[in-house]
Amino acid sequence: MQGGYQCEDCGEAVWLATTRAELAWLKNRRHIVLEVQRHLGSGLDGWIDEGLTFLERHDGHGVTVAERGCGTRP
Repeated sequence: MQGGYQCEDCGEAVWLATTRAELAWLKNRRHIVLEVQRHLGSGLDGWIDEGLTFLERHDGHGVTVAERGCGTRP
């Protein structure tokens, strides 16, 4: 299984190279991670940057942590 986020409003999804637990953690603590990101010169892990970009783009929409099978296409 591969985890990601899916927007309940428009259906767009992003599949990230991390666990479902880490995706839920990022979604629930986005404001903290954004603050930390502002103070880091080296940047965050790639999946965190991608996840934050998706969450920012869908701010105000219902976003769920989703899973897809290895053979499933978006």
